[in-house]
Amino acid sequence: MQTMAWIILVAILAVLGFGGWLVRKRWVDRARAASAREAEFIMKLAPAPPTMAATPREDMGSLAQQKLLFEAAAKAAEAGEPVLSIQLYARLLARYPDSGFAAQARSAVEVQKKKLAKG
Repeated sequence: MQTMAWIILVAILAVLGFGGWLVRKRWVDRARAASAREAEFIMKLAPAPPTMAATPREDMGSLAQQKLLFEAAAKAAEAGEPVLSIQLYARLLARYPDSGFAAQARSAVEVQKKKLAKG
């Protein structure tokens, strides 16, 4: 008789444990659903995020390319090659019109054009 009481007690504890597990699982699912609904509601109320600027961010690779083109054009000018220098400055300005080197390149092109006209 005592064995039967233990079996019934273990069965009752198992049923209560399983029932508690089911209740907790349902509670967690409802909490997740409520949090998802809340996030969706907030997203509907929030203003649209700002758009990116029209000019793309210059990365280090393009800055290195700009510097190389500018230095090559300057060395060509020092070597007495105004045509090559003008071509390199033109390539720099065509690829990177808003570059930090653009103003210097434009003034150097004018100088090289004057040298070309004299020579």
